[in-house]
Amino acid sequence: MTSRKLIFLADDDLDDCVLFQDALMEVSSETVLTTANDGIELIQLLESMPVPNPDVIFLDLNMPKRNGFECLQQIKNNSSWRNIPVVIFSTTGQEEMINKVYETGANYFIRKPGSFPKLKQAIEEVLAIDWKTHSWSPSSISLI
Repeated sequence: MTSRKLIFLADDDLDDCVLFQDALMEVSSETVLTTANDGIELIQLLESMPVPNPDVIFLDLNMPKRNGFECLQQIKNNSSWRNIPVVIFSTTGQEEMINKVYETGANYFIRKPGSFPKLKQAIEEVLAIDWKTHSWSPSSISLI
């Protein structure tokens, strides 16, 4: 990675956040990670964020206060944020749920990996995507 990327992660599981941060730092030292513990905190971060927007948001679905679906809808319905790529990062593997996130506007779906090397691989995969040309569909699901 040559250009510095601003990454947001919204996840209420502190252990998952720490693991994600460790994996991200091993994949690319050219990133800045900002975490939110729930959906309300994520939206507050976006509202208080000076330009530019984050390069990508990793969003867990099951969070207290405001869940991932609600955040995704709010992001995609906001003209200032709708072009931010949103990667759903969740433990669910249910096809119905995955289809719903794509219908709601998610750009990519990753099922949370069960190992650190697979987490690194998933993050590396997302950071390599050219969001200007990437087309989103259920076929772009990573179940690493």
